[in-house]
Amino acid sequence: MARPDSLSLAQARRVAIASLGLARPRPAGRGDRRHARRVLDHVGVIQIDSVNVLARAQEMPLWARLGDHDRTVLPRMAAARELFEYWGHQASLVRVADEPLFRWRMADARKGHRHWATVGIRRPELLDEVLTAIREQGSIPAASIRTPAERSETWWGWDDTKRAFEYLLWCGEVSAVRGPNFERRYDLRERMLPPAVLAAPTPSRADAHRELLSRAARSLGVAWARDLAHYYLLKGADTKHRIPELVDSGELQPVLVEGVAEPAFMHRDAPLPRRASAATLLSPFDPLLWERTRTERLFGFRYRIEIYTPAPKRVHGYYVLPFLLGETLVARVDLKADRKARLLLVPGAFLEPGHDAASVSTALGAELRALATWLSLDDVRVGRKGDLALALRAALRR
Repeated sequence: MARPDSLSLAQARRVAIASLGLARPRPAGRGDRRHARRVLDHVGVIQIDSVNVLARAQEMPLWARLGDHDRTVLPRMAAARELFEYWGHQASLVRVADEPLFRWRMADARKGHRHWATVGIRRPELLDEVLTAIREQGSIPAASIRTPAERSETWWGWDDTKRAFEYLLWCGEVSAVRGPNFERRYDLRERMLPPAVLAAPTPSRADAHRELLSRAARSLGVAWARDLAHYYLLKGADTKHRIPELVDSGELQPVLVEGVAEPAFMHRDAPLPRRASAATLLSPFDPLLWERTRTERLFGFRYRIEIYTPAPKRVHGYYVLPFLLGETLVARVDLKADRKARLLLVPGAFLEPGHDAASVSTALGAELRALATWLSLDDVRVGRKGDLALALRAALRR
């Protein structure tokens, strides 16, 4: 069947939702490693973040697509050398088989390009000291090596030793997994990656960029050039010639999306569902929300993370999750897990314009109860902030 050269907004939304695995029914039972692999087939890479007010960021994309699942599945996949941590999209969990696609980034770091062009290590001999310690001691955190308290004005106040560990990670000299307290533990690349991956040929820079752009397009379904580049943190110079090459090969097709003058691109394998019946909360670090301009174009939904905004200036709250219902972002809720009181707190709940509070609150209430159970919390408590709070409290009582 011929692919369309234009999409309505509703069609584009459905393509986007389905491509990221959000249109599939959640598993009937508890999600496991097999289901997590299926999620990775859709999203490609899972962003990591230390914020733990609700759950770690890397857990939430699995929740959005699987619902109830084993919360240890990603750490166990990393321990089994199925995943490794690298800068795929920010700090991310990446499949080990994909490591060759990022060797160009490692080479850039060794040359001092990109982030490392502006981050100096004041004692370069530390690199050898850190590598020796890792070689002799095995998997270790950066804090295991003590140095004089030299703090940077940037990079989260890292001292030279921490920057040495991170530089070696960017370079691909070492790899990392997370310890029980979320600290990175570093070990030699050859001890953390399977031999078959270490022996795999290194793609050319152009081939790697083409493949990453193709994968981004497959995950996003329909997207603009900026979105495709942003997915794996490529620069415009990296994509200027690669996207036209993917169009010429037939992997990408230019399409016009209703209301947007700039042409978008649709992957040749993108699904074209007639409907999408999602009902899930999305974390601020879900791939559907990574590129805010695209989210606003497709869903009419302007979203900003307010974690770093002073409390008096926050509009919706500290850790706000959009609620996807059907094929529309219909609400946003500020969430917090009070683990001591065993409560899922909802300080604020906000309805998007044009949606029905009763139907949205019914679906959202069911999602919040399921989320609380998954997080081993006993109840949901809704505060008074927001125009959806009253209806949501009523729905939860029912």
